[in-house]
Amino acid sequence: MSNPESNDRVRWWQEARFGMFIHWGVYAVTGRGEWMMCQEHIPNEEYALLAREFNPEHYRPDEWVSIARDAGMRYIVLTARHHDGFCLFDSKVSDFTSTKTAARRDLVAEYAEACRSAGMRMGLYYSLVDWRFAGAMPTGERLPDDEYLPLVEQAHAQVRELCTNYGKLDILWYDGLYPAGPDLWRSSKLSAMARSLQPGIIINDRSGLPQDFATPENTVSPQERPWEACYTMNNTWGYNRPDRSYKTPCQILYLLLSSVSQGGNFLLNVSPDAEGRIPVEQLDVLRSVGNWMRVHHKAIHGGGVATFHAPGLGWTIRAGGKDYLVPIRWHGSTLTFGWCEKKVHSARVLSTAQQVRVEQKEDRVWLHGLPVHPPDPYAIPIELEWE
Repeated sequence: MSNPESNDRVRWWQEARFGMFIHWGVYAVTGRGEWMMCQEHIPNEEYALLAREFNPEHYRPDEWVSIARDAGMRYIVLTARHHDGFCLFDSKVSDFTSTKTAARRDLVAEYAEACRSAGMRMGLYYSLVDWRFAGAMPTGERLPDDEYLPLVEQAHAQVRELCTNYGKLDILWYDGLYPAGPDLWRSSKLSAMARSLQPGIIINDRSGLPQDFATPENTVSPQERPWEACYTMNNTWGYNRPDRSYKTPCQILYLLLSSVSQGGNFLLNVSPDAEGRIPVEQLDVLRSVGNWMRVHHKAIHGGGVATFHAPGLGWTIRAGGKDYLVPIRWHGSTLTFGWCEKKVHSARVLSTAQQVRVEQKEDRVWLHGLPVHPPDPYAIPIELEWE
C-alpha cells in the first residue's frame, strides 16, 4: 500500500525524472575506480596518503550544476562519503576529510551553495560502511555485532552533520549496507533523525528499509513503488582513466526512455578526475543528450506510463496530459501500429510540430506524411491526442 505522505514528498522528484549522479573522492587521484581500496586490499595508512595529493584546483561545482541543467537534469546527487571513509565535508568525528587534508576545503559546502544559487535540487550520497574500520570490508573477517558500534555511531553522527550543516537537503541516498542489515545500523532511528532535521527530504532504500524510493543499479527494473535506475556512463562509478567503454548518447537516451515509460527515474553518473574536471568524453555525451532534451523535454519531465501501448514498436509515455509514441527505429513516411484501443484524433512530430494524417481501422493505426528520414538521429517522439 502506498504511503500518501511519501507520495507527496516524491512528487517533485517524479516530475523531474532525470538526474545526475556524481561519484567523486580521494580515489580519483589514482584513476583506478572507487573500489580500489577493497579490491587491492590497501592498508589504511597507505590509502590515507592519497589525501595528501587530493587538492582539486579545478573544482567548480557551479559548472557541474550548469552541465547537469544543460543536459536536461533536474537534480544532482553527490557522494559526500564513499565506502573508503573519505569525507568531502567537514566532519567532527573523522580526520579523513577534505577540510583536514591537502584540499583544506569543505567541498560539500561549495556544492550545496552552487545548487542553491542555481535552484537545482540537491542530494547527498552517504555510505554507511567505512572500510577503515576492522571487519568492515565485504571480503574480510565478520566481527560480532557489538564490535561495530563505533562504525554505527560514526554513521549516525555524520548523517546528522550532513542534515544540519548544509541547508535544505532534498535527497539522502544511502549505500553500503554491510556487514549487516538495518538492525545493526539502527536504520529506523537514523532516518527518523534525518527527517526530523530535514522534514521534506526523500530517502532511498539502501539502509535496508523501503523508505521513499527503490534504486535498481545498472538495470531498468520497474517497481510498484517509486524507483530510480542509476547507471554508470562507462563501467566504473568513480574516475577510472583506462575505462573508455562509454555508452553512446543513443544508448543513454534509450535507457532514459525505458525508465520514464515504465514510471521510473534515471540517474546518470559522471566521474570527475582528481582536479574536479568531468572527462571530456562524458561531457560530449551529456552535450548530445542535452541537445535532444531541449527539443523533446516535454516527453520526459513529468512523464510516466502512457494510456496506450504499441507492443514491439517502441516506448509510450504520458506527460503533460498527452501521450507520446517514440519508435525505437524510424519507419519512413508511414508508421503503422496496432492494438490501439482508443480513437486517435490527431498526431504531430514533437520536434518539428509537423501534423501528420491519421488513418485508423478498429485497433490499427496508420500515421501518414511523416518525414521520410528521421528528423533526429536518436529518438523522435510523436505526440498523440485522442477523441
